[in-house]
Amino acid sequence: MLSAFLLAAAVSLPAQQKGASISFDKTVHDFGKIMEADGIALCQFGFTNTGNIPLVITRVVASCGCTTPEWTREPIPPGGKGFVKASYNPRNRPGKFDKTITVMTNAPNPNTVLRIQGDVVPRELTVEDIYPYSMEQVRLKSNHIPFVKVFKGQEKTLLAEMINVSQEPVTIGFGKIPPHLRFVSPGTLKPQEKGIIEISYDAGKHNDWGFVIDRVELLLNGKSTANSRLTISATIEEDFSSLSPQEIAKAPVIAFKETTFDFGNMKQRNTVEYDFVFTNNGKSDLLIRKINASCGCTAVKPKDNLVKPGESSSIKAVFNSGTFQGRQNKSITVITNDPKNPQVILRVTGNVQPPGTN
Repeated sequence: MLSAFLLAAAVSLPAQQKGASISFDKTVHDFGKIMEADGIALCQFGFTNTGNIPLVITRVVASCGCTTPEWTREPIPPGGKGFVKASYNPRNRPGKFDKTITVMTNAPNPNTVLRIQGDVVPRELTVEDIYPYSMEQVRLKSNHIPFVKVFKGQEKTLLAEMINVSQEPVTIGFGKIPPHLRFVSPGTLKPQEKGIIEISYDAGKHNDWGFVIDRVELLLNGKSTANSRLTISATIEEDFSSLSPQEIAKAPVIAFKETTFDFGNMKQRNTVEYDFVFTNNGKSDLLIRKINASCGCTAVKPKDNLVKPGESSSIKAVFNSGTFQGRQNKSITVITNDPKNPQVILRVTGNVQPPGTN
């Protein structure tokens, strides 16, 4: 009799301690092929609380922003049912997809992973899709022409596509063109006609180094408007690839004593100065070609623009805390004629304390 009682207790004890338990009808939903043009696709995962206490979904997390979940918010009693809905946005996501949704609950095994998958059939692209940048009567694929890297003495050419979306002919011209840029116009575009702008960048005609930006007016029938601007960017560098090992051995070498200055703590509307000291450890003259700070709050000035072999000099950095608060990290780019290290990044860092801080 006693043994039978103990056996019954042993069988009932796990059941009493079972707690909440979530059981889904399915954990994978395959949409198959869906049309991008049809918009958001929806599916639902049903579940049952197969435990013996109320089930609570504490959180549901999708693996990407393209998937939005909804779920039963109130506690589900034992034997009760609930749902997790998933909506997938296929816009600009052609092709196969496989996304996960993690459901977190108060069950002993708290996480359940659901999966949605399918294949998005792309929609037919419109003129606005192909040429997203509107400039009055015309549209362009981009209003930014990035030349990326251009060597001194090199001329590089890029093409920019456009289309006349108006009902009248449009003659394409350009204004405020700097000497280092050359534009070839597609001429007059008929309504709905496409055209190509040819842009050439001659870095040898630009008295600058590093990352530079130009803005050129796009003239439509001889007129310029506020939003009719093309942005031209490039990073101008010296091409050291043709130097022989002997020439590199005789080249200048820049060596900074420190490349980071930590000013610690400072109040707002105060300034701090620091001299970044460097030495020319090479065998020819070192040229400081350009110094550029990452923000206007940091002023920089070299003591010398030409440093002889074996000599030392410095670059003064002045940081103005202004109305900044918290941790600050500002960079200073130094461009030289050192072929092994033509660009050096210096850093000014520290903490700016808000008013009333001791």
